[in-house]
Amino acid sequence: MAEDRTRTDTSDRSEIADEDVRHFAEEAGITLDQARTLIKRHGSDRKVLEEIAESIKGS
Repeated sequence: MAEDRTRTDTSDRSEIADEDVRHFAEEAGITLDQARTLIKRHGSDRKVLEEIAESIKGS
């Protein structure tokens, strides 16, 4: 069955985003709030986020 491209409900997207943030926080060893703050301040570049998260853990 083909994907319905006319569907505009974005509720699934926010759930996926929250799941991604949760996963990043767990992998990086930081809190969920720290992960959200990092993403808001520095964007979604995973390499940059991992470097900053490492510096947070080290302090």
